[in-house]
Amino acid sequence: MLTSLPFEHATKTGMSPVRRAPRSLKQEYQEFILQRLEEYKNTVPRAELLKIGDEAARELQASAQDQYLLTEVLLLEHVDRIIARRLRLPSFPRWRQKHRALREAQREPTHWGFDRTHPIVPWANRLEPRDIVVVLGAAALGEALFLAAHDAEVFLLDQDLGAVEAAEGRAVTEQLAGAFQALVINFGSWFPDLTPALVVIAPSCLVPLRTKQRTSLIADLQVRTPSGGVHVLLPPPDENREVIPLAPEALQTLYGGWQVQRGRKSKRSGFTAIKPPRQLDTALNVSD
Repeated sequence: MLTSLPFEHATKTGMSPVRRAPRSLKQEYQEFILQRLEEYKNTVPRAELLKIGDEAARELQASAQDQYLLTEVLLLEHVDRIIARRLRLPSFPRWRQKHRALREAQREPTHWGFDRTHPIVPWANRLEPRDIVVVLGAAALGEALFLAAHDAEVFLLDQDLGAVEAAEGRAVTEQLAGAFQALVINFGSWFPDLTPALVVIAPSCLVPLRTKQRTSLIADLQVRTPSGGVHVLLPPPDENREVIPLAPEALQTLYGGWQVQRGRKSKRSGFTAIKPPRQLDTALNVSD
């Protein structure tokens, strides 16, 4: 869960929070290789893949010298090796060197087009590896990938199929697809079974909803968020400030009882809401 929050239960109880390890570089490398192989297979004609299969069979038969049976698994693995050679995919040491530089750049907000005053920046380093982050609205794709670069497990949700597909493509390009999922859902109906430590909302994605649907969606997210969890309502982009009919402050009334922090620039700068401890937790802390 998020660390260094006002409602840090572990600090009050004297327990040290257990830090989860991020995914290993070996895992990320394997994901990178598999993604590139699948991209290639999805873009070349079937006839070309069959030719590669024939080439793989010939190479295996030439090297086997009847020492082992040519199986489908061996054939598929060798097909992947041939494609990797054609694509000149890097070895693990060479990939690791470039990957570290890329990840360091991705953990800077400027890589995604915003600065250090952005409301999600203070929370990025407080996430534990594999904390769940829910991002509502493809308009917040930059924020979603920024948080994925900090080892969170990010779920971006939007109602637009094209926007979701574009988000998935960007995640692959940035080598962040292993920590990022983009889903098409109808807001106000079904919602994936997630317990987010951090929720980021682009208010523009809520504009098509009726008031009741919007209220229900926010309430559902609030229930799923554990005590100490954070919701960040983003400000609208500068170029759209005059045309977006749903400003962040219109949603603030839905956060009664939460600790709300307003943006500094103006009333339309968005806000951050922190879920307080449950009444039972508070009673236990007082008794201690």
